[in-house]
Amino acid sequence: MGSIRSRNEILFFDFRYKGIRCREQTLLDDTPENRRKLEPFMEQIDKEIKQGDFDYEKYFPNSKNLAKVAEKEGRLAAEVSNCQPACGETPLFNNFAEEWFDENLIRWKLSHQETVRGILNKHLLPRFGEMQVGHITKGDILKFRSSLAKVQIGNKTGLSPMRINHIMSSIRMIMSDAADRYQFITPFRGIKPLKVPKSDIDPFTIEEVQLFLENVREDFRNYYTVRFFTAMRTGEIDGLKWKYVDFNRREILIREALVRMREILIREALVRMREETTKTPGSVREIQMSEPVYNALKAQWEVTGNKSDFVFCTRRGEPFNHTNITKRIWHPTLEMLGLKRRRPYQTRHTMATLWLASGENPEWIARQMGHSSTTMLFTVYSRFVPNLTRRDGSAFENLLATRVKGDR
Repeated sequence: MGSIRSRNEILFFDFRYKGIRCREQTLLDDTPENRRKLEPFMEQIDKEIKQGDFDYEKYFPNSKNLAKVAEKEGRLAAEVSNCQPACGETPLFNNFAEEWFDENLIRWKLSHQETVRGILNKHLLPRFGEMQVGHITKGDILKFRSSLAKVQIGNKTGLSPMRINHIMSSIRMIMSDAADRYQFITPFRGIKPLKVPKSDIDPFTIEEVQLFLENVREDFRNYYTVRFFTAMRTGEIDGLKWKYVDFNRREILIREALVRMREILIREALVRMREETTKTPGSVREIQMSEPVYNALKAQWEVTGNKSDFVFCTRRGEPFNHTNITKRIWHPTLEMLGLKRRRPYQTRHTMATLWLASGENPEWIARQMGHSSTTMLFTVYSRFVPNLTRRDGSAFENLLATRVKGDR
């Protein structure tokens, strides 16, 4: 596992990759704050190395270590090509994958268990199930990945690069584990994830938010007011319970989320909602209530406060089915108002851009959204800030104009 270390009071990354000890210098002084900034990057590097996804050049494009890493990769690729005859007898992929799945259940959330189970059943077991894990070649894997890009889904051909990467991540971990146990070199060496096009966010303007809230069905106005003005994720707002609403401190405590679990029981496919911990440890947070949110929750208490544990629920006190609500309320309201069709998740993006536009502290915004750092905040939302705040260089131009005029 890598670490952040210091040399001559300057911080550097220290980690091992492909058997090589790598030290990569930064330009940051050795301070607690700078160490905190680098730790998420070190954690991500460790994660990608473990999964086999690490691209050294992407992180350190001018590194002197690139030549050593490339040489090592070349030797490993040659070993992989000669590996198959020496692998001997190994378990069938079918059997090993099931063993791997059972061993990892204890560390996965229910939602992730369902995702991996679906990938196994639909994609991996039909393709590799009867092959020995030690005899699966790099060519087999590349052909499989290519086939995913040709899958017919309705009128659409091919899975998205992001979806393909998710599927490949599962088989990558299975093959890596198998290689460690049965002493063969994983055929995933040198296979990098597909590049995923950057998705643009499409937040609402404050005028569009007001228009929507004024015209949405009255019994859902409180729900969408809280969605728009808290940046809560869908599972967080749908799973919000009254015990996590603190009116005295004007805080919403994010401690649980709602996920959808599919179960097969007595030949029936049932869909039920499950409460689960939040998406990441950083998602556990306290959201401050603005005045509209406080008023909406007070009004909602009169409706469901003595009826259900859940803040927003059906007449029977059950949490909302977000797919149903999206089809019956969200999209029809947008269509009625002539607003662009968007996913409900854009309410989260909307609040982030409005907070930035109003000049709130980025670190505070990141905490409100459940981000561990401001990195994602600036990566995803920075292009909206100039349009909303005019912080696009015009302030500096005004300063120059004022000072130059005054000096004259």
